[in-house]
Amino acid sequence: MRPPVKPAALLLAALFSAGAAHAQEPPIVVSGTVADEPTKAALLERLRIVYGAARVVDQLSVGTVATPAAWGEYVAKLINPNLKLVSRGQLKVDGNSVSLRGDVVNEEQRQQIATDIASTLNPTYTVNNGLRVAASQQGVLDAALADRIIEFESGKATLTEAGMTVLDQMSTAMQKLKGVKVEVIGHTDNAGSRAGNLSLSQARAEAVKTYIVGKGIAADSIAVSGEGPDRPVADNRTAEGKDRNRRIEFKVIQ
Repeated sequence: MRPPVKPAALLLAALFSAGAAHAQEPPIVVSGTVADEPTKAALLERLRIVYGAARVVDQLSVGTVATPAAWGEYVAKLINPNLKLVSRGQLKVDGNSVSLRGDVVNEEQRQQIATDIASTLNPTYTVNNGLRVAASQQGVLDAALADRIIEFESGKATLTEAGMTVLDQMSTAMQKLKGVKVEVIGHTDNAGSRAGNLSLSQARAEAVKTYIVGKGIAADSIAVSGEGPDRPVADNRTAEGKDRNRRIEFKVIQ
């Protein structure tokens, strides 16, 4: 009795998110068995287009496998730039069964990637969405800041020594978030004009970015904005409330 023919299979490992914070982007390892050399060549070419030739490590083999109709075309469609949003990931295609694992930064991203994958396949394929939201990335920043206020000289965008000390610790935390984009948001209390406060909050956010870039954080991984007095977290009618409202916020955005 002849042994059963296995389905065509492909495994992509280490689908790390591409980001300027990477000193060296990790390889994309592709393994498994496909039906013929043209299918292998087409898949490798697609991977090199999306990730760059230098990152693709070819461990694909050609063998006797069962191939669903247009299998190579469907798999090639799965290899799209959205996969670059996945960190510590793995895409596995076993015949008409597809599974994707890894971390994304929010639920919207998780659902969008799964929807995009499903839309490229016909109903004979099943998709297992094993993506998870890496909430710990925001948690790393929140834990480093620990509800402390980054201090500036009164009415200026000049950091105090205490403010620099907090930012030294924030910079260390941000080094752990490779490939993640962070927004630095400046806030003020409601003393003075709104226009002046918006300008001051923007200048303070820019000063924070300049400082942490000087500590080795990639400039293009940091966005800045100034909200002025528009998003208070405490009562501006008290001195304690004003102190809490004059703050810098760090938010994972990508």
